[in-house]
Amino acid sequence: MIKHLVLFKLADQAEGNTKERNALIIKERIEALTSVIPVIRDIHVWLNHPDAPAGNYDIVLDALFDSLDDLHTYAVHPEHLKVVAFIGKVKTERVAIDYER
Repeated sequence: MIKHLVLFKLADQAEGNTKERNALIIKERIEALTSVIPVIRDIHVWLNHPDAPAGNYDIVLDALFDSLDDLHTYAVHPEHLKVVAFIGKVKTERVAIDYER
């Protein structure tokens, strides 16, 4: 099993939305991918608590795949790439790790 964790910092304003609204859009769009990308075993997006330190990342994507091949299938899937394009317009930073569980 491969755990895929990605953290994002978002711009305060982007694409006509607040950071909070964009975080919710990302959460909704990523979690909806489970219905169109069958290799996703589990996927959730968690939002940073509003009272947490300002230096924290804003959202974390927490996903589980059976293999690195399945993670790659997810990464290049056209529906995932649509979400990636939106995130690219609203993020300021990204960090990620993939590890075997």
